[in-house]
Amino acid sequence: MLYIPEGFAHGFQCLEDNCELIYHHSEFYTPAAEAGLRYNDPLIKIEWPLAVTTISPRDESHPLLDENFKGV
Repeated sequence: MLYIPEGFAHGFQCLEDNCELIYHHSEFYTPAAEAGLRYNDPLIKIEWPLAVTTISPRDESHPLLDENFKGV
């Protein structure tokens, strides 16, 4: 189990086949409140353990950050 505070960026990568992720939100889903960071943003420099082979269109469409980034 992992606790992720509200507003804290998070991402997941399955390291084995047939993985499931289930998580609970503190509020009802509000699409207009969504924001995100690109998994491959060069400013963040995340080194994923495996090559990214599947990503949702939503997650792939997040804009890249620039030096003026103040948070989402």
